[in-house]
Amino acid sequence: MSSQEGSVVRHDWTREHVLALFNQPFNDLLFDAQVTHRRYFDPNQVQLSTLLSIKTGACPEDCKYCPQSARYDTGLEKEKLLKVEQVIEAAKIAKASGSSRFCMGAAWRSPHDRDIPAVAEMIREVKALGLETCMTLGMLSEGQSEKLADAGLDYYNHNLDTSKEFYGEVITTRTYQDRLNTLANVRNSGMKVCAGGIVGMGEEQKDRAGLLMELANLPVHPESVPINMLVRVAGTPMANEEDLDPFEFIRTIAVARLMMPKSYVRLSAGREEMNEQMQAMAFMAGANSIFYCEKLLTTANPKANTDMQLLGRLGIKPEEYQAVKDSQ
Repeated sequence: MSSQEGSVVRHDWTREHVLALFNQPFNDLLFDAQVTHRRYFDPNQVQLSTLLSIKTGACPEDCKYCPQSARYDTGLEKEKLLKVEQVIEAAKIAKASGSSRFCMGAAWRSPHDRDIPAVAEMIREVKALGLETCMTLGMLSEGQSEKLADAGLDYYNHNLDTSKEFYGEVITTRTYQDRLNTLANVRNSGMKVCAGGIVGMGEEQKDRAGLLMELANLPVHPESVPINMLVRVAGTPMANEEDLDPFEFIRTIAVARLMMPKSYVRLSAGREEMNEQMQAMAFMAGANSIFYCEKLLTTANPKANTDMQLLGRLGIKPEEYQAVKDSQ
């Protein structure tokens, strides 16, 4: 595959073609991904997002990786929906630390209609601080999507997690089509889509290819594509999964960049376990967004000052909010 081919936005990927990308010589794959990345982005800028859990634990779903599932004993303490004032205080800290996007997550199967006014107020108040807003609240109906869009929500996150074929090994309490329906509701409401998945859950390379194929064959590519490395949490069914080969993770980043050239590709969960060299290689492969600050919902994340030190050594600067908005 040529780098020119990788710069074309397309929605007709086959699994065979995606696997061919994965199995290129590593240096060729990274070269093509970096050339494609430079067509659409400043290669020395990264978008910083902060993620806050606004409602923790007691989720009825059975996602086998998730410490927030009520089905698993992970020692996590349940918390009710935060008050708006608590969310605003956290958003102020995130902005002062350099984040341009503030993401709010709630451990729900889907929000109750009675919760929408509170989260809508959170959206309005966070936007008033000059931050982009993102939420992940589970499945959304058409009406709920419209209400969040009316409140000004910029992004809605809803991951596909894995391929359609492997999905049943991970989750049984909602279907793959349920997830696709939520993404369609979000897109139809006018919000931007944040959708990616998790690797290292015992899936095969064909499943990582299948995940990216599903995302890239959506009618519009997600504007933000988080690639998570499984964080193995004691008490969850996936606590003892084997490590994914780091080079396979980098390949996944690079293939995501080639298939969705205009999307932000985000290093998400699992960065705590990545050394500096692996993170630098991920940036070379086309990652240009990270979750920033010390916690992702309930799991650890590298400390903010450590991130800034690494970015400084690499000559990478945080992207300004205005730059993010103008480029999309």
